[in-house]
Amino acid sequence: MHATDLHGGWSLLATGGPVPDAIVGRTVPATVPGTTHTDLLAADLIADPYLRLNETEVAWMHRAQWRYERELVVPPAEPAERVDIVFEGLDTVATVSLGGQILGHTANQHRTFRFDLRAALASVDGGRMPLTVDFASALESAESEVARLGARPAAYDYPLGMVRKMACSFGWDWGPDLQTAGIWKPVRLERWRVARLASVRPLVTVTDDLGAARVQVHVDVERSGLEPDPAPLTLVARLTRPGGGVTEATAVVETGATSAVVTLDVAQPELWWPVGYGDHPLHDLTVELMNGDASTATSIDEWQHRIGLRSVRVDTSDDEFGTAFTIVVNGTPVFAKGANWIPDDHLLTRITREQLSRRIGQALGANLNLLRVWGGGIYESEQFYELCDETGIMVWQDFLLACAAYPEEEPHRSEFEAEAREHVARLTAHPSLVLWNGGNENLWGFMDWGWQEELQGRTWGHFYYTELFPAIIAELAPTTPYADGSPYSPRAALDIIHPNDPDHGTHHQWEVWNRIDYTQYRSEIPRFCSEFGFQGPPAWHTMERAMTNAEGLVATKNDPVWLLHQKADDGNGKLDRGLEPHLGVPTDFTDWHWATQLNQARAVAHALTHYRSWWPRTAGAIVWQLNDCWPVTSWAAIDGDEIVKPLWWALRSSFADRLLTVQTRPDPVTGEPVPVLAAVNDTGSPWNGEVRMRRESLGGALLAETSIVLDAAPRSVQLLGLPPELRTPDDRTAEVLVAETSLGAGTTSGSATMVRDVHCWAPDTELSLHPDAVTVDVEVVEDGYQVRVLAARGLVKDLTLLADRLDPAATVDQALVTLPAGASTTIHVRSAVRGLEAALATAPVLRTANDLTRTRTAPEPTRAEGSSTDEQHGNLTGLDPHPAVGSRP
Repeated sequence: MHATDLHGGWSLLATGGPVPDAIVGRTVPATVPGTTHTDLLAADLIADPYLRLNETEVAWMHRAQWRYERELVVPPAEPAERVDIVFEGLDTVATVSLGGQILGHTANQHRTFRFDLRAALASVDGGRMPLTVDFASALESAESEVARLGARPAAYDYPLGMVRKMACSFGWDWGPDLQTAGIWKPVRLERWRVARLASVRPLVTVTDDLGAARVQVHVDVERSGLEPDPAPLTLVARLTRPGGGVTEATAVVETGATSAVVTLDVAQPELWWPVGYGDHPLHDLTVELMNGDASTATSIDEWQHRIGLRSVRVDTSDDEFGTAFTIVVNGTPVFAKGANWIPDDHLLTRITREQLSRRIGQALGANLNLLRVWGGGIYESEQFYELCDETGIMVWQDFLLACAAYPEEEPHRSEFEAEAREHVARLTAHPSLVLWNGGNENLWGFMDWGWQEELQGRTWGHFYYTELFPAIIAELAPTTPYADGSPYSPRAALDIIHPNDPDHGTHHQWEVWNRIDYTQYRSEIPRFCSEFGFQGPPAWHTMERAMTNAEGLVATKNDPVWLLHQKADDGNGKLDRGLEPHLGVPTDFTDWHWATQLNQARAVAHALTHYRSWWPRTAGAIVWQLNDCWPVTSWAAIDGDEIVKPLWWALRSSFADRLLTVQTRPDPVTGEPVPVLAAVNDTGSPWNGEVRMRRESLGGALLAETSIVLDAAPRSVQLLGLPPELRTPDDRTAEVLVAETSLGAGTTSGSATMVRDVHCWAPDTELSLHPDAVTVDVEVVEDGYQVRVLAARGLVKDLTLLADRLDPAATVDQALVTLPAGASTTIHVRSAVRGLEAALATAPVLRTANDLTRTRTAPEPTRAEGSSTDEQHGNLTGLDPHPAVGSRP
């Protein structure tokens, strides 16, 4: 096998559609891999669509046609030699030609296409000819399918289910509508003889006692078809353990056969575990394809990969509460601390391994152990899954269907099958991949979104979720679990148990955010919440860079620039309605920005602490969402400029290995809800000690105190009852409950020493918070600043340094710090910028919830629908001095 990349020498020309006069007839250099947007940006022919109102200025590209072209010089094929051109990704509707001869047509962004060039090469003297790829409008192609097959419902106005293109390329409620086109993945020329490795699938099983593992290496080969007398082929598989030692085995691909299995047995295996549950060692697996038998064979192709040895299943057994949904790795149930993942840049070809490494580092910093690759994006690059393998991040992988009905007629059915087979086979080697999922919200959409009336009996994708995809998984990756969709109720017919029933399988909670107050997260106990979230704006620096108005100032919330970067339906209205019962709605935009970021963090923390307190009944929580793909107000914890929002800190504390949180449970005698303290211990060691609890005034006057014995077993939750003197305040607007204990051994929290939870009985709008409760001292140190918060004059809620306002590369080691009266802390700011001492000591950089009491509108006596009066905000203090992982590129 000899491969040559074909990434150089390409040009781009618009060939049709509503192309602006300045671009008509212009041929520009093209970068491959790349897209029309990135090439026109490089040629200064379009403005950056991420900035200001520029997205609207490139809408003409939705209906444009394009030609990529380069010269290809290929010597004629030698006897018995195959010459192929391989496109790993074409976005989307394309015609590939060589020397004027059409090699093929494509209509699937998510597939690899291979074309045999022998016939084309034979007709050209000298092997020099133009290679062209002509792209039609994906939108117009989808519209033609609507005309042919009938409309299918979708969450947005475009027919995004009618073409196999990244769904969010058509825009989403957090993403731009760019509708890219281009050669978006590598392209290469391959010359080979006899046979090549078409697919290698290592399937790993582990014995119940974890004492042995088996790797069955399933290999598919493609024969050239040019050998006059095909001979058997030999496969040699070698597995090298992390510390050395090689296991080797061989198998024969018999004459006329195209597949074989090589079996490798490993005694006392070094197992791959999710982060927080053990190490994640990787083994080097090499598979060599030999021409002939073992004694005379010569190597003709080779495959190399690092794999992990682990077993995985999903427990979907029925119990007294409904139907479980618990990920089990190596026989150990795992609480999934997750976030949904979208493409990290809408212009996909700009994403680098270094960028992915930073993002996954931030996921680890937020104490996540799972990322769900959402079905409206892409099958991620090998680099993404390799990084997850290395770091112990589990991956839940959606098939790429989201919020739409999909036709089952041809050629759609064949495209789905080819796409699914390719990626299931490709990703089998990754130990991080623990679940395949049929799609996003499509089962739910069919039941609740009016689809049945709109479809009028037309196909909508049910065959894919319930027949095609599970059959492919059973054939190609039987060691990886599969779910029909998310949300999804296992084994339930649609007319018996609703797919979004929180008591059965996976659940999406979107009543909160859309219609009811976030305190209602605690009104249900889902078995596994795979989507929920709350919006907040990006960092101030991100807005300064990308969201400025005509005067060059940051666009405020009613400015057209802001609204273009706020894609959610009634997004601003929902933000304000979500704020009102908790923080009030500030009239000053700077304060409103801080309040909405803070409210986002509090809302998600309110859900997470509730879900974690119900382990093992609730076995996972996947926040929507980890990352952004451009500058936007969204549900993300990390904005489009890679700056962490306050939500990131809420994830970090709420997903900590050990957590104290005040929750409610039914009184065993009266059945009425009463407060309890939940001690969540997600470590492999017992958590023993003493919890010191006190009820005090906001100013620090002690009203009652006690100590409770802590004895939480590994991977468990201990519920501690509160004595009457701590359970109920004398004045709910002027008191606070504080619980503190030692963090103990067996955690991954570095130098952290204490866990604290601070519980209020009333929202901030009713609390008598001191607006100036903190005094700080700022000291310059070698790598930045130490900001010392001196003894708080009263309860301080959610102390945060918004350091990006001063330096976008600055990081801090803690945020959202809640301090009882008299407490103190130190925040380490890492920054190379000098002279920031004064700015770090005051607003708008130094913020607390307290200072919002100055500018919010007066609260109404009525509360948001479904809201309660009980508020709880905890934080993990004593964090190790660890900066927000990663920085802006």
